Amino acid sequence: MKSDIHPNYRPVVFRDAGAEFSFITQSTVETSDTVVWEDGNEYPLVTVELSSASHPFFTGQMKIVDTAGRVERFERRYGRRRGSDQNSDDAEE
Repeated sequence: MKSDIHPNYRPVVFRDAGAEFSFITQSTVETSDTVVWEDGNEYPLVTVELSSASHPFFTGQMKIVDTAGRVERFERRYGRRRGSDQNSDDAEE
């Protein structure tokens, strides 16, 4: 077998930026940031946007996501297909 083909599996600290929550686990992720953990050792640091501490499913806090802007942009870009098809049928009769 080839040597040195597997990534380095090591302890890594993941920090949730929104909840100020950190946890240490094993990972192969590559990062240049480091942090000193509670045990005094220095570990690689990965900052994440969501974790179990901030995700609405786990916290029970629901966030309202406004998708109306996205739908309107889609309709402007591609038009209202159903509405334009119905109008063309009326014109033929």
